[in-house]
Amino acid sequence: MRGFPIAVILCAGAFCQTPARLEFEVASVKPAPPPVAGQVNAGVRIDGSQVHCTYLSIRDYIRAAYKVKDYQIEGPAFMASERFDIDAKLPSGAGREQVAEMFQALLAGRFGMEMHRETKEFPVYGLVVDKGGIKAKESPLEEDPGTTFVTSTSGPGGTAIDFGKGASCAIGDHSLTATKLSMVYLADMLARFEDRPVVDMTGLASTYDFTLELKPEEFLAMKIRAAAIAGVTLPPEALKLLDNASDDSLYAALAQQGLKMERRKAPLEVLVVDRVQKAPTSN
Repeated sequence: MRGFPIAVILCAGAFCQTPARLEFEVASVKPAPPPVAGQVNAGVRIDGSQVHCTYLSIRDYIRAAYKVKDYQIEGPAFMASERFDIDAKLPSGAGREQVAEMFQALLAGRFGMEMHRETKEFPVYGLVVDKGGIKAKESPLEEDPGTTFVTSTSGPGGTAIDFGKGASCAIGDHSLTATKLSMVYLADMLARFEDRPVVDMTGLASTYDFTLELKPEEFLAMKIRAAAIAGVTLPPEALKLLDNASDDSLYAALAQQGLKMERRKAPLEVLVVDRVQKAPTSN
């Protein structure tokens, strides 16, 4: 063995083993019960070592696990319709920043998910700062309270999303009202209503307070478009309202905040789900 490289000897042992994927200490996965009285409460709450996820689809969990946008996921249609509640416990010493990796392990272990990544060029809307500069009111985030809430509540009056640290967004009454919202989150909100991805290209790292006021007919068309994008089956008469719909009041509202959307092309990473089970293995 004289002259045999010590690195080869080490690589035959534990030093060259692939580290195990970090997993939840325990995790209960159950089908989410249907909403009550037209109210939908969904989101993730992390309180100490406890993780509680409510009424999220497989697609939602993939987004959280791999930190991608909805338009960056390709796979079976049922990933958006099958919803599950998850109650899990973090292993000793693990932090909130590692929850995404644990979601990856859960998707692979309990749903048998297999995937690969590709890069594709997409037509997008680039969210950029207008030539006059940003006009929205800068509003710093609050200090981290130690408990993370990302929740969404929907009802007849609209949708309210709480991102934690004082950041929130309310969509309803023909408007989008933001508190301590980042441009990344604003782009995500706008993408729900547009016919192509919206990508933050502002270069702004701050958070802001603002309201985007829209015309009632345009707001209705945006909601119909959002439902169609989400895969909801709509009657023909609803889809006809999109034929002559415009985004004029949205662009005017963005301009009042010193922002605009431009048609562009951008290479984006896509997560392609090759295999995933419709229901998880038993707890």
